[in-house]
Amino acid sequence: MANTNGRRLPRLNDVAALAGVSHQTVSRVVNNHPNVSKATRERVEAAISELGYRRNTAARSLVTRRSQTIGVVGSELSQYGPANTILGVEQAARDAGYFVSIAALKTVNRDTISDALRHFQDQSVDGVVVVVPHSDTLSALDEMALDVPVVTVGSLGNDRISGAMVDQKRGAELAVRHLIDQGHTRIAHISGPLDWIDGAARAESWSQTLRAAGLEDDLLVHGDWSAGSGYNIGCEWAAKLSATAIFVGNDQMALGLLRAFSEAGISIPGDVSVVGFDDTPEAAYFVPPLTTVRQDFEELGRRCVDAMVGEIEQGADVSGVVVTPELVVRESTGPVLPARLTRR
Repeated sequence: MANTNGRRLPRLNDVAALAGVSHQTVSRVVNNHPNVSKATRERVEAAISELGYRRNTAARSLVTRRSQTIGVVGSELSQYGPANTILGVEQAARDAGYFVSIAALKTVNRDTISDALRHFQDQSVDGVVVVVPHSDTLSALDEMALDVPVVTVGSLGNDRISGAMVDQKRGAELAVRHLIDQGHTRIAHISGPLDWIDGAARAESWSQTLRAAGLEDDLLVHGDWSAGSGYNIGCEWAAKLSATAIFVGNDQMALGLLRAFSEAGISIPGDVSVVGFDDTPEAAYFVPPLTTVRQDFEELGRRCVDAMVGEIEQGADVSGVVVTPELVVRESTGPVLPARLTRR
């Protein structure tokens, strides 16, 4: 094969000859094999750079029957969680030597999910990661007989499909237990949409944690993840607030809530303590800085790709991957004040 100047493109054997090693050694370096000495690796990399050698992935795929590509189906990419999950998956895939092809869904239903999966089948990807955080995603995947490994992010999967998730229920429990430990007994929740796996899991755990502590779980309202919905709910609650603490389903809604309460003269945490979820980069700079639950999306992406690569390269039977969240305590929460105990 020649380049646009009519010259033959450098081949693996050319690199081996210039570096003074075997073509097998060059192959090991190109594929990041660990059993290569530092000096040999540097010599091969210098030869690759001098010759301008580029691996012929098309030829390699004919031999290995692998495209070295992972397909990622994503939706709701304007939201912090899904967007950063996909970034984590992409980085981990690159580190593992795989390319990533992304299909972003504008609307989510069985047809759009199926279309994306068929698209990746046509591309002959080695596996598919699905970051579509809706409750019917798993059943839609179950309807397709895919011949490559699939990992769905946000659930534990089933007998046919592997799953990877942050433990949403544990994260919500950490948030609510923190408020209970501060002496709060009237704890409200602003949930995300309940057709989202994460939104439903956090709301369910909020309720379970309160009931386990002998407290009422009657202060629940549904938002849409946006700061605007948090603001609107905060304006409604400001005039008739009966809670001393609020667990908010994500940091964006918490931001809107803090704005509404500030405008109404409600002190945070003097009058009401507020906990968010996600630990967005801005959360530490809210007024006041937001106590929130941190999700490690980089770790989720790494473990998701590890599971995927294990299935692709070793046929490993991977059980559900669970990443534990962390409570980050800042200045938006504090002990319930005596005057607030009687305000209902």
